[in-house]
Amino acid sequence: ENGERRVNYYVKHLVVDAEGVFSKATEWITESRDPKIVCHPVVAMVTDMVWSKVAFRTFLFGKAWFLFTIFIFILSQSIFTTLNNEDSLAPLPPTAGMASSVVEVGADGHGGHRMLSFSGATTYPPWGYASFIGTTTYMHRYEEPVRPHGVRVAILCCRIFIYVLSMGQWMFYHIRNTVKNCRAGDVARWGRCRLPQYLCNWQDLASLGLTLLLLLMLCLEPILYCLGGADADHSFTDLCDAGREVSFTYSLMSTGAMLLYFLMLSDLSVLSTRVSAF
Repeated sequence: ENGERRVNYYVKHLVVDAEGVFSKATEWITESRDPKIVCHPVVAMVTDMVWSKVAFRTFLFGKAWFLFTIFIFILSQSIFTTLNNEDSLAPLPPTAGMASSVVEVGADGHGGHRMLSFSGATTYPPWGYASFIGTTTYMHRYEEPVRPHGVRVAILCCRIFIYVLSMGQWMFYHIRNTVKNCRAGDVARWGRCRLPQYLCNWQDLASLGLTLLLLLMLCLEPILYCLGGADADHSFTDLCDAGREVSFTYSLMSTGAMLLYFLMLSDLSVLSTRVSAF
């Protein structure tokens, strides 16, 4: 009719294969890098249908979960850890090496200027100081910085969330795909090394690096190092001496993990399969 002929396209096997699972036809078309095939009306219709009916919700839910995970990670590593400490200027009672009493001493031994009497050695702690005002000597001693209990619990909960739900999810993903590729003999060569084929995708490789960094962070977690020496009032703290010894290395691991988290967000630019095709 009007010089045109009706043509029927059968697109079933572009969507599912003979076994009823999702077909790799779209993946093969993408790997061919042929713009004529990609822009064919049938391929455009199939990809738009898959995107709007199936992939969009899965993609949106997955990225929403990933964004929420990044938000929790930022809370635990940057926001909560910078909140003001309570009792950081609270004086402690006199102890050995600190001033324990004030007496009056004069020229005749009975009255006049004030001075401090000490018990034991007079070694000042790093968080104490002595001030001199006129002829009166004052000794001040303050506690180590301690975060409020609610902040310490919030940091602990956020880090448990990251280690269990984020790191655990990625560990399951990589173990499953590694076993699957090894059983199928689907491996890739990088020099003399053989790696599972799925790691040829840069996003999977970045997620593997993120998993390893999170695992190192768990091994260097300052809260775990401080559990043995923390009392009831300072529970779940990460500001003990043992925690400070690993805090610098832990911060390096945390910075690397943060960079990989944001690197893996780059595929949020894939908002439409049409845009991706072009």
